[in-house]
Amino acid sequence: MLLTDKGVDQLRTALTDYTASGIAERLGPAATAGVSRNDFRAALRATADRDPLATLIRLFVCGQTEPTAAVEAAFAPLPLADALAAGLVVPHGDGLRQGLDLEAYGDSWWVLADLPAAAHPGIPLAPDHVLGVGGASTTLAGATIRRPVGSALDLGVGCGVQALHLTQHATTVTGTDVSERALSFAATTAALNGMDWELLRGDMVAPVAGRRFDLVVSNPPFVVGPGTATHAYRDSGRPSDALAAELAAAAPDLLTEGGTMQYLANWAYVTGEDWGDRVAGWVAGTGLDAWVIQREVADPVSYVDLWISDAGEVRDPARKAEWLDWFDANKIEAVGFGLITLRRSGTDDPVVRIEDLRQQVAGPLGAQVAAWFDRQQFLRVHDAAGLLAQRYRAAEGLQLRQEATMGPEGWAVDRQVLAMPHGLRWSEEIDPLVLALVGGCDGQVPLRDQISVLAVAHEVTESDLAEAAVPIVAHLVERGILLPED
Repeated sequence: MLLTDKGVDQLRTALTDYTASGIAERLGPAATAGVSRNDFRAALRATADRDPLATLIRLFVCGQTEPTAAVEAAFAPLPLADALAAGLVVPHGDGLRQGLDLEAYGDSWWVLADLPAAAHPGIPLAPDHVLGVGGASTTLAGATIRRPVGSALDLGVGCGVQALHLTQHATTVTGTDVSERALSFAATTAALNGMDWELLRGDMVAPVAGRRFDLVVSNPPFVVGPGTATHAYRDSGRPSDALAAELAAAAPDLLTEGGTMQYLANWAYVTGEDWGDRVAGWVAGTGLDAWVIQREVADPVSYVDLWISDAGEVRDPARKAEWLDWFDANKIEAVGFGLITLRRSGTDDPVVRIEDLRQQVAGPLGAQVAAWFDRQQFLRVHDAAGLLAQRYRAAEGLQLRQEATMGPEGWAVDRQVLAMPHGLRWSEEIDPLVLALVGGCDGQVPLRDQISVLAVAHEVTESDLAEAAVPIVAHLVERGILLPED
């Protein structure tokens, strides 16, 4: 740890009011909104008196250099010498400024990590740099299924963001990381928040070989490149997207029966190859249910620029050209980013879905992922007869959108789309018969009875209509557009 047990207790006392809600209350709505845009003017005015909370805000939120006496008072009862030794603050000019990223996170958590590249413009990040709370970590935290589990594993624990969340619904939490520095940050974050994690050093799954977990999460070093590892948080040492494939292959031996693995990944768009087929190949033969959702796609130039900038690397045209040449040599046209969720359901016929989901999603994605797997289980245990016997209701707020063309006889409907205004915001183009079927799904009548009525109205046999309707209904259930009433 960065501090002794006594030092951690003293720092926790010093941070009593330094919480997300405490900071927001002290700054007020306008200054808080300004901070979210990296405009600290109002926040600095609101903290000009430099009481302990104000000094902590000026140091760790606004990135200011503060008088030594004010910093010493802000850290009390932690001795200033201990704060300096741990690197929490460093001398700068005639005062002190933050040496580490100390973030008030969640309702009452604190996270310790290295400072981001933006804090030291022009200075590249160290090879063993440890990320704090960022876009990827919050994406995974929001996408994780939050149901009670016995054991949870965080592969590539870093500073401990995912482990913090896992502690809320897992009996035990284990974290692995190849970086000793990362494990030191994670241990300090755990102790600071009064949590107890098992932290093991090693490359991804190696430290937990032979063990199984109910839930595995990972925000791994997934960057697609030639396999050169210059930054531990970004580079896995594997070429291209091999790490993502490796995690999928390891999942069957990591998961308990009914266990789930969720991780962020990049995948290569290789010339002449469908990206979905590429990712589906990673889970083929694992026996696991899989739902892969793609959230973003970047071209090679934008991708390389992003990661060079993220590491604060000095502008080097040769470095950029070398990386782009590697993309060209490997026929990689683009890079996709998304979430891979795998579940060990114990079935001989696993469901694998690879989907492009780049629309804006409402609400925590994790709840949507959990519901998707629940619906898959419903479909797994209901054959055609079972689906026909079930009553369904349309999703709350389901909308019908129509496109029509004005003609000699008035408006002619060209296209009808069912759209969900919430959740995953799926949309499905349908024909009039499916529209009539969905319109009758009020949870009162079994599907078989609906089909009987529709068969008469449309002058088709009931058996033919049922045969056509069952797979359509199954798809709409999978999407969450139709929901089983029971």
